Amino acid sequence: MISEAQFQNEIDLIIANAIREDVGDGDHSSLACIPATAEGKAKLLVKDEGIIAGIDFAKQVFAHIDSKMQVETLIDDGSPVKYGDIAFYVSGSSQSILKAERLVLNAMQRMSAIATKTNSYVRLLEGTKTKILDTRKTTPGIRALEKWAVKIGGGENHRFALYDMIMLKDNHIDFAGGITNAINKTQHYLKETQMDLKIIVEARNLQEINEILKCNGVHRILIDNFNYEDTRIAVDLIGEKCQTESSGGINEETIRSYADCGVDYISSGALTHSVHNMDLSLKAV
Repeated sequence: MISEAQFQNEIDLIIANAIREDVGDGDHSSLACIPATAEGKAKLLVKDEGIIAGIDFAKQVFAHIDSKMQVETLIDDGSPVKYGDIAFYVSGSSQSILKAERLVLNAMQRMSAIATKTNSYVRLLEGTKTKILDTRKTTPGIRALEKWAVKIGGGENHRFALYDMIMLKDNHIDFAGGITNAINKTQHYLKETQMDLKIIVEARNLQEINEILKCNGVHRILIDNFNYEDTRIAVDLIGEKCQTESSGGINEETIRSYADCGVDYISSGALTHSVHNMDLSLKAV
């Protein structure tokens, strides 16, 4: 997994790029009709239900745009919210508030949607040992925000990118000439490069589970697109030899049944690629 410093660097890049994209050479709408000396106050109004996320990110956006802006937080990230709740007040330069408005709303609406969906999955897993994971099926350019939202919703982060963990999936295995070849070549690569990366290997059937188990150094087996019966068999075969993860089209209707098979993790791309934004507004007061 990436370090806190690396993660913060990703957030800083997102803020800088979003402001470049949205503001360019100036917010001419505000510059045209709002005096530079004008001071104002706005509230973040919730017009939906779910889990709020992105408040800490909003604070970073405000600070980046204008360090003099003040934020009064009324609700913390990860808290349940309902229609009419006020998450925070922001006060300071009216021009600065308007410059930050769209970035804050775009990020918080999506982050809150992801946190809400993640939390619904977490609640479905209550009473089992299984934890929910995100994937790399994220919106290009804002992966850090979406993975942050998963954490806020009570889930856990999978690898951040291609560089912080090795995952040998079906195409890697086929291109490498089979599971054993793929694992052996990977271990040789890690030794040669002196890299310390965990190895996850995808299995498409029980025969591949058995082949993976004959190899050493595998951190987790990805039990991909298995039915319930074969998942239970796979978990029994693997035992304590390595971690287990189920994936492949798992949704609200099936997630509990896969958890009851005894897997350590369930990964779901739907946490980040299939959400409906939470309705939020930034209103002048």
